[in-house]
Amino acid sequence: MKAGKFFESLPQVPDAEQFTDILNRPGIRIERIVSRGHTSPAKGWYDQDEHEWVMLVQGAAVLGFEQGGDVRLEAGDYINIPAHCRHKVSWTDPDQLTVWLAVFYPA
Repeated sequence: MKAGKFFESLPQVPDAEQFTDILNRPGIRIERIVSRGHTSPAKGWYDQDEHEWVMLVQGAAVLGFEQGGDVRLEAGDYINIPAHCRHKVSWTDPDQLTVWLAVFYPA
């Protein structure tokens, strides 16, 4: 067993988005993501081989989808993104940390 503290070592003003694996095993990866005013690169889309379930634990963000439409997330909101659904982070709150919990699982 391994215990941890989800909110430990949060950078207050990260230079770039911070990605930290909480658990990484065959068939599942759980990740903490910390943003503050960060977005995906202008020409970049996430196009992943696995499904992604993501919950916003703190802060606010907007996800954009290539097929159209934006989804605004606030603390407590979650979304399941199917594999190969091209998406990007369009906005994260510049005035506070945005903390994500992402679970990646097989398609």
